[in-house]
Amino acid sequence: MPEVKRVTLKNGVKVYAFRSFDEIIDYAQAQKGLLVAINAEKIVHATDETREIINRNIGYSDGTGAVMALKKHGAEAVKIPGCELWLKIVERMAPEGKAFYLVGSKQEVIEETVAKLKREFEGIHLAGYRNGYLNSETEKQALLDDIAAKKPDVVFVAMGSPKQELLMMEMMQRHMAIYQGLGGSFDVYTGHVERAPQWWVDHNLEFAYRLIKQPSRIKRQIFLLKFLFLLKLGKV
Repeated sequence: MPEVKRVTLKNGVKVYAFRSFDEIIDYAQAQKGLLVAINAEKIVHATDETREIINRNIGYSDGTGAVMALKKHGAEAVKIPGCELWLKIVERMAPEGKAFYLVGSKQEVIEETVAKLKREFEGIHLAGYRNGYLNSETEKQALLDDIAAKKPDVVFVAMGSPKQELLMMEMMQRHMAIYQGLGGSFDVYTGHVERAPQWWVDHNLEFAYRLIKQPSRIKRQIFLLKFLFLLKLGKV
């Protein structure tokens, strides 16, 4: 497997410069570990905690901002949306008989996700699944025990960052596999949340579409201006 370049940004965040979906999946299958989506927001708002999580694992360019930052450091990479990557992983590995475990979202959504996966990927091996509401330490330990017992090849956790990454790091202490945090991807997959139309995605304007649909996001997206400013000054 060709070596994948890993770039250290000015704030200490380390991002792998993957050039295709196939390359990141090949790498994950060979190395195993936790895939962490990196975008402009995570770069700008990196804390000691989130930086450590990213750098201990496999950070990849989930957003255009991360691709721009890598390019600034002389590394070619492509945008790899996490909401597409997890399905590419299923598409590649389900026919091989690999086992998947899903955690996250509401009970209704996780059940719809499982049903849709079974329709779209005939014969898929689902080792287990549960919603994302762990209401006690007992429930969390039961989940960790189940992961350790069933030994899935891939675990998807949709809870939002950094909660999902912290949980997956605990899971990895019990069982090494490919792990990926998905945020709201189960909701998108089942149609509970609408993703931007393909034209907006293809032109790197997904953030603008979300802003039009939900103007209240403007406060959150101010960071994009800060990111572009820092990038222009060479401080990313």
